[in-house]
Amino acid sequence: MRINKLYTIIMEYVYAALLLHKAGKQINEENLKKVLAAAGINPDEVRIKSLVAAISEVNIDEILKSATFMPITVTTAAPAPTVTAEAKPAEEKKKEEKKEEEEALAGLSALFG
Repeated sequence: MRINKLYTIIMEYVYAALLLHKAGKQINEENLKKVLAAAGINPDEVRIKSLVAAISEVNIDEILKSATFMPITVTTAAPAPTVTAEAKPAEEKKKEEKKEEEEALAGLSALFG
């Protein structure tokens, strides 16, 4: 559980840096503090300094271009089948065929007693 919490905290800082990058703003300590504070996160000075130092020589555009993103697929339940105008005649045909078959059997039974 502790690793998940640490991962979440780190990702908040990374997301803030990516947001600044997307907005065309400089990724520095002051701007990161502002973004995190605006998101309701109490900025940690050590983490901010570490992140700024770690990404200072990273080309974010190149990393984003080379990143492999997995497509997100949304699955939904199939809609319930509905009776269409075409399906009704098919059902009626089956009923008629069954009725004809019963009549034919009734006729045969009359012949044989």
